[in-house]
Amino acid sequence: MILPPAPLAAVGPDGQPLFGRYQGLAGAPGWDRLAPPHARGALWRRLHHKRWHFVALVTEELFCGVAIVDIGWSNTAFAYVFDRGRRRVVAALSPLGVAGLTAVVGATVAQGARFTLPGRRIAIEADGAHGHRLQLHAGGFRIDAAYAGTGPRLLAVGPVCDGGSVHSTQKSPGLALQGWLEAGGRRFRLDGGVASYDFSNGLLGRRTAWRWISAHGLDIGFNLQAGYFGDAENALWVDRVLVPLGALEVNIGAGGVWTLVTDDGLLDLRFTPEGTRCDDKQLLVANSRMRQHVGRFDGWVRSAPDAPRRAVTGLAGLAEDYRARW
Repeated sequence: MILPPAPLAAVGPDGQPLFGRYQGLAGAPGWDRLAPPHARGALWRRLHHKRWHFVALVTEELFCGVAIVDIGWSNTAFAYVFDRGRRRVVAALSPLGVAGLTAVVGATVAQGARFTLPGRRIAIEADGAHGHRLQLHAGGFRIDAAYAGTGPRLLAVGPVCDGGSVHSTQKSPGLALQGWLEAGGRRFRLDGGVASYDFSNGLLGRRTAWRWISAHGLDIGFNLQAGYFGDAENALWVDRVLVPLGALEVNIGAGGVWTLVTDDGLLDLRFTPEGTRCDDKQLLVANSRMRQHVGRFDGWVRSAPDAPRRAVTGLAGLAEDYRARW
């Protein structure tokens, strides 16, 4: 199945959201133009509008996750480096920001994001038509990375459960990575690694929960989610071709191994964790609990029910368990 090209906005001329899966990059979604039954007042949108820009940097030596998050009435960021050889987090930060002052997350992925506090700065900026540059400075934790690629991006637009309205997300395939990273007293080369990003922009409910799974090489990659957004963003990239996937079943067994199967028969994987980054936040009116498990995926995928299986062996990625009251 070939996905249609992404629309310029997620809201049509009649005020109705353009639910579906597409390939390509979209403009600003236009939530202020929503018509009933999805329309909400300006104050409600202010409190429930959530945007985040997450980037994963992966090499044989490390997994690095960086995110800037705007939750409407506040903002935050996090970054960490997991040393895969030593199986431990060697650098991490997770500051809380001040609404309207410390973070900006663009209305589109091309507009990037930035987070700034004294002594800590994260910037994600467009770099050419198909790439980005990520820079982080926080004491001995520093990143200067560039990543790009022309493979198809996924745009998913759909309704959300648990009191929200609508949501859109852009996911990239694996992107060629170069640059460097300093953490834990070491300097790592990123050249030859793989990057990917998740840019999300939606009107979410007060309580939100999901399991999110993502791993990418340059030839095979996948994005999976079970929770608030249903199967809207489930997708597979095989040889730079984007394939929509069905609903995901997740089972977690002994040793924290995740078994992942989609109901269309296109994906059957095991995720074996190498380590976990925990990030819990407790505020007066909100809280969140995040477990980002870093590890390897093994199994198979295929691009169609009658296509041959493609082996997945030792593909590095993450499996996240997240819940929030925000």
